[in-house]
Order: sequence, then C-alpha cells, then structure tokens
Amino acid sequence: MVASRDTSGGRVPIPTNPALLRRVLTGFVANEVRKVGVERVVVGLSGGVDSAVSAMLAAAALGPTNVLAIKMPYRTSSPESLEHADAVIAVAGIESLQVDITPQIDAYFARFPDADNMRRGNKMARERMTILYDHSARWRALVLGTSNKTELLLGYGTLYGDMASALNPIGDLYKTQVWALARAIGVPPEIVDKEPSADLWSGQTDEAELGFGYREVDALLYLMVDLRYSRAELLAARFAAPFVERVSGMVRGSQFKRRLPVIAKVSARTIDRDFRYARDWGR
Repeated sequence: MVASRDTSGGRVPIPTNPALLRRVLTGFVANEVRKVGVERVVVGLSGGVDSAVSAMLAAAALGPTNVLAIKMPYRTSSPESLEHADAVIAVAGIESLQVDITPQIDAYFARFPDADNMRRGNKMARERMTILYDHSARWRALVLGTSNKTELLLGYGTLYGDMASALNPIGDLYKTQVWALARAIGVPPEIVDKEPSADLWSGQTDEAELGFGYREVDALLYLMVDLRYSRAELLAARFAAPFVERVSGMVRGSQFKRRLPVIAKVSARTIDRDFRYARDWGR
C-alpha cells in the first residue's frame, strides 16, 4: 500500500487493504521464520486484538501445530482476558500453555512495596518476555511480536518487555489497520470491539492512559510519519496544536526504544551503523 499526499493539504485516510495485508504478512512470517532454520513460533496471548492477529497470521503461515500461544496472567488480570485468549486458541487451532506470573512478581515487589503502577507494569511485561524466550528455546521456535505501529511510534510499550521479539508481523500497521485486518481474518468480534487494554491493573485502558483515542492519533501519525507533513500542514489539516506537540514529543522521546543500544564506534564496521545486513547474512 503506497502512501500518497492530498494536494489540498487536508487529512488523508490511512490505506487499508486486509486481503493484501494478510497475503503479505503470512508470507513474511513463513519466510522470516524458515530462513533461520526453524519452523515454529511462540507468542504471548493476552486476550487483546494485537496478539490475536499475530497468532492467527502465524497459524495461517506455518500451520496451527507450529504456533505455541502462552497465556501469562497476573492475579489482577481480568478473567475476560483469559476467556478471549482461549477463544483465539480455539479458532486458530494452535497449541497453548498457561504460566501464572503472580508468584515471581509478588516475591519481587515484597521487597519494594511502594513501587508504582509503571514499575509493576514494566516488571510484568519483562517477566512475560523471559517466559516466552525460555519456551522458544525449549520449543526451538522464534518469539513473535505483537506491538503495532501506533504503540511503537508513541513508545507505548516496555523496552525488552512486550516490545521485544524476533519478528513482528504487525509492527508496520496502525491500530486502526490492525482492527480492520482482525475482522477480515476472523478474530472473534468480542475481541476486536472491546476497549484496548494491556490489562496491567484493574480498570486500565490504553486510551484513558494515553489521554486520546487510537483513531485520532493514528490519523495524525499517518500524516506526520508516513506522509511527512510539516507542523504547519498538520495544523492546516485541523489537528489542535497542543495535540500535535504532545504526539511529536512522544515520538521523539521514545526513539531510543526503537533502536539497538548505542554502540561506541571504534572500528571501521560498527554493528548497526556500518555492518547492517538482513538476518540471513552469509547463508
């Protein structure tokens, strides 16, 4: 899907072609997994739409028996999230496992009882990722990512937690595109239509925490990032100046999360600057 500017300077809808996306992304998963010599993936299944889409794309790409979904609830997680994860497992026909992260999280924070929700949420996200990588080694599989483009651009995720993966089929899709693709590939409607939440604590929702809706910010990010609108053009497209400033600041401030750790350059070919090849380099 090719981005194109509106010469009148107004808003431009985000292009969405679910049939094309499904074909491209299942091909991506099959190719990227097999080129490193494995056949399987492990995915954390939260009960939300992002992980549901990633899991179902992987099932279509690799076959259901080559996808292991791991549910990792904490004691405050919503029972509905587990029900929704089970619905995806049933629809996709994939393998599954449940690992309760309550014992290790509570044991850690028993030493730090004053920790706020952000610390607790980050710890849970990183705990879940260590479990995924442990089972990826046991299962000889790659860890499949579930972060969408909106979250990645805003830095709305935990570095080395839910943002970590070996490959991510939905990382170039805005949340609104994920919703459209989810409906097209048969994700149960109760998952697509519910309010997005990381389910980190009771009552938490993404949009309440961010302070704006995904549809609103996707419209802005598409013009800002994909079509490279200037600040003046964004204001002419009727986005409020404080909203533009806040979102621009979030994108700038989270750039470090989208890069490998900065390596001090002391040779002619520094990794990630001069030595930049696809993961099948040398094969």
